Amino acid sequence: MPLTGEAIRMMNYADDIGTTLRRLLVVLPSLPPEERKRVRDYMMHVEPTMADVLAALEDKK
Repeated sequence: MPLTGEAIRMMNYADDIGTTLRRLLVVLPSLPPEERKRVRDYMMHVEPTMADVLAALEDKK
């Protein structure tokens, strides 16, 4: 079954998220511990979470 343009666009967004996370991993070792903690705390409160998106994809509605 061919994918719709919207599904392809969403997959591209997921690729963008992966790229962003790789960039974070490259920079994180250069941050001092206090800044690492602040970035971690900030990321812990970002909404929606990846779990929220995965749950919505599992939703059969």
